[in-house]
Amino acid sequence: MGLFKKPTTNFPEFWKHYESHFKKPTSKDFNELTFVVLDTETTGFSFDEDRILSIGAVKIKREIISVQEVFEIYLEQEKFNKDTVHVHGLLKNGQRVCISEILALEKFLDYVENSIIVAHHAVFDIGMINSALKRNGLPKLKNTVIDTGVIYRKTFIKSYLVQPKKNYTLDELAEKYAISKKDRHTALGDAYITAVAFLKIVSRLREKKKFSLKMLIN
Repeated sequence: MGLFKKPTTNFPEFWKHYESHFKKPTSKDFNELTFVVLDTETTGFSFDEDRILSIGAVKIKREIISVQEVFEIYLEQEKFNKDTVHVHGLLKNGQRVCISEILALEKFLDYVENSIIVAHHAVFDIGMINSALKRNGLPKLKNTVIDTGVIYRKTFIKSYLVQPKKNYTLDELAEKYAISKKDRHTALGDAYITAVAFLKIVSRLREKKKFSLKMLIN
């Protein structure tokens, strides 16, 4: 009786290229790490029914936002939800150049590589991207993820008098750290606000003992 051989999945070259970055060892020096701070604008909040309209991202290296390496793409709208237009302002037949979902995923994976992803309420953004990957027959993202909403709570000093809330909005973080909200509710604008907030939070957490990447992830 012959041995059962598990069939191999023929993923596209861009996915194989993305996966290859994770074969390299990750630096243990926080200052040597690259962070990709991202945001998505979507037609709604359902991972199954809704779609990504745009992805915006910026890179942080050595705790500096690299303005030369911004990422901004708009996707073709197969689904349109007029109820969310007032938030993101993306019309179905707008003037922006839009690309297909699969091409958007290819460009994003090429940009993110094995960087650590940072997002505010990251479960949603990562979930939307993973749903898009699944629709196109691809596995989930392999990147380590940091949520600014979670690590912001770690800046609070433990006290019986002041208890941090369970969730903080991006607007609350922007107000806390006096960050301009000029481009709020655009994917790239929100990514930039999140990036500044992330650096402010890291600066605060560095004051604590045993600061490390593990502190941010856990």
